[in-house]
Amino acid sequence: MAKNSTFYPVILAGGRGTRFWPLSRKKHAKQLLALDGKQTMIQQTVARLLPLAPAKKFWIITNEDLRTAITKQLPKLPRAQVLAEPVGRNTAPAIGLAAFLLLRENPEAVLGLFPSDHVIGDEDRYRETLERGIEIAATGANIVVLGIRPNRAETGYGYIEVGSASQGEALRVRRFTEKPDAKKAAEFVAAGNYFWNSGMFLWSARTLADALQEHLPKTARLLEEIAATFGTRKFAATFRKLYPKCENISVDYAVLEPRSAKGEQAGNIFCLPADFGWNDLGSWTALHEHHTAKSNPPEGNLVAASGVFLLNARGNYIHAPGKFVAAVGVTDLVVVETSDALLITTRQHAQDVGKVVKYLDEKKLHKLT
Repeated sequence: MAKNSTFYPVILAGGRGTRFWPLSRKKHAKQLLALDGKQTMIQQTVARLLPLAPAKKFWIITNEDLRTAITKQLPKLPRAQVLAEPVGRNTAPAIGLAAFLLLRENPEAVLGLFPSDHVIGDEDRYRETLERGIEIAATGANIVVLGIRPNRAETGYGYIEVGSASQGEALRVRRFTEKPDAKKAAEFVAAGNYFWNSGMFLWSARTLADALQEHLPKTARLLEEIAATFGTRKFAATFRKLYPKCENISVDYAVLEPRSAKGEQAGNIFCLPADFGWNDLGSWTALHEHHTAKSNPPEGNLVAASGVFLLNARGNYIHAPGKFVAAVGVTDLVVVETSDALLITTRQHAQDVGKVVKYLDEKKLHKLT
């Protein structure tokens, strides 16, 4: 597979992964954890993209808490291209800054936006899909989103409504809908023309820069000014001064929804159906389901411990390295131990673990976050 001379992967790695507390912490978040094998999530993300682009073309957008750890985990990437936001401003300013930076480097740049913490089962098919998406994104002012065909009425994902086929297998996008309620999600799945929004996008740097200038003109001016100082002594100070003035908004709300509102034929947004074993591992429950599907452990119990005794126990996820674990008569529990914290919940309520971190923040118990 040949590397594409105009393709630049941009990986967003600033999240805290609060639903994976207590393993995921502010200075060692989910993307830095090895949740699916020996490599960490961000190492896996980079490794599966390297056949498409050399290390020198990767950009990472993160925060000050994680930058040092990320550069240690990814030593082959240029340190200057691991950027730490002074403050979090959601995905539109983050990816927008990358667009203005890349425009200065290569006016023909095609930018890929990737979360840093997803799992891909079939990496060959994943790269084949990306190659097709890069081709579409490089042709005119097109935006490509990778859509996952839903297999359940999931309320934790955004949805993409598609219309007619265009650009080969790509489908024109009619609209984006953020995390619907259960009734609406069931309607979407039944309709058959909705996909989950994977959070992976492809567009030329020019297309994205133009879209931001149209929909977020103030933020676009700030980002362009920051990008103009990259590689100079002024960059760090300009970044710290101007970036906090950018609007705090996702690229979905800032660009994709207004563009799709123009209508199927006018929006130039395409959904590329993706079938490569995608999982965003959004919670301890999702991690349990992912690993049980791969290994089919007895009675669905996944236990990381120095020794284990199980009696009438089913469907549990227990993480207690270095400890002997005895689970007797319990079902569908999630138990995660670290040196300073213990999480006990059920698989049904694992989505609420982020509320623990919110409580710890409110109580200023920062050593636990």
